[in-house]
Amino acid sequence: MHLNIRVLILISIFTALDLSFAQNEDSLKQELFSALKGFTDYTVNVLLDEEGKSRCDYNMIEGKWYPYEEAWHTGQLIYGLVEAYRTTGDKNLLEEAKRAGDWWCSLLITDHPKLKGMVRAVHGDHAGNRIVFATVTDGTAGLFNLYKETGNKKYAEVPTSAGRWMMDNMYVPEYKLFYDSVNEETGEVMKENSPFWPNKEEQDIFDVARPNNEGSIFKDMYEFTGDEKYKEMFIELCESLLQYQGEEGLWMDFMPNHKNEGTFHPRFNLWYAESLLEGYDLTGDERYLKAAKKTLDLYLNYQRGDGTIYYKNYLDGRSNQNSVTGSAVAFAGMLWIRLVGYGVGQEYKDNIERSFNWITRNRYSIDHPDENLAGSLINLRTRRKYGKLWITQRDVGTAFGMRFLAAYYNYRFAESDK
Repeated sequence: MHLNIRVLILISIFTALDLSFAQNEDSLKQELFSALKGFTDYTVNVLLDEEGKSRCDYNMIEGKWYPYEEAWHTGQLIYGLVEAYRTTGDKNLLEEAKRAGDWWCSLLITDHPKLKGMVRAVHGDHAGNRIVFATVTDGTAGLFNLYKETGNKKYAEVPTSAGRWMMDNMYVPEYKLFYDSVNEETGEVMKENSPFWPNKEEQDIFDVARPNNEGSIFKDMYEFTGDEKYKEMFIELCESLLQYQGEEGLWMDFMPNHKNEGTFHPRFNLWYAESLLEGYDLTGDERYLKAAKKTLDLYLNYQRGDGTIYYKNYLDGRSNQNSVTGSAVAFAGMLWIRLVGYGVGQEYKDNIERSFNWITRNRYSIDHPDENLAGSLINLRTRRKYGKLWITQRDVGTAFGMRFLAAYYNYRFAESDK
């Protein structure tokens, strides 16, 4: 009799634990989809303008939007919308991604004697009307994903055309680097002076060229066309990243890292790490996986206990705390999830949960009185510009927030929901 009572007690305890676990899982899932809906509604209703391009940067003091690397920012939103569509099945998100993709494809240059086949992806801001390599390539990943979902070849053909032009005109084989910039008016590649260093009199190859593997465009071009030369180009850039990576896991020779200051950009190095993981997927070369992990290991030291990652970080462990960067929280979280999936990142699991908690808790309310902010993920850039204080909310936080939540859903719930 006593044994039966003990069994019943144990059964009731385990039943309660199972129920509590299920309720917790349901609560997390509800929180995830609530945040994702906020991000997608904000993207569709606010971030994408009438033409289908991103509004980019919102000056919170002026209440005014400023364009900035529109091709890059729009490409990021396309990527986020496609991933959100894959998670939710909401066909309107795919339609909006197509609208943005149509705008992106309209940048194809057809009437310039030197730039024909390239895209007019100007940087803006301090770089002016210069076409910048990474503005193009890191905007293309969303386009290729859009092609995979829709089957519309133009979303792959236009970025392939741009990649072909850059490969023919901007590569520096002896260094395994690509020049950064092109004069939009003349079509000349800027080989001696970078628009990013207007006050630097003497500039070397590292000032005007980088590995520029963001977006893994040549891998996507290879998979779209089957042309082996694009595969070879992509692998050569992965080798370049191995060559130039520092012991700390970063690429300090290249802006927007600043070697002389000992500071690094919150996302730049993650893009290179992501491309190395794409290289690992393509080739199975363990060196690429190891190099990417070195980068992600470093980021463990720069995510604070509450999940925050700041914009400006120093190699000595300090961070300037005036700008919180939701996109970096999301991007690092995505790559930590990916490494766990490869079986080499068990130590990242706590940080993944910090990223999830931060992203779901650091959003502007959907009822925020300023509709230019309502529902978005906090991603601030605070600085002095044109002699006054600029506090900017950037669209890229929401773009990466969508991607992270889709990745987190697959990481935590996809198998159980089958």
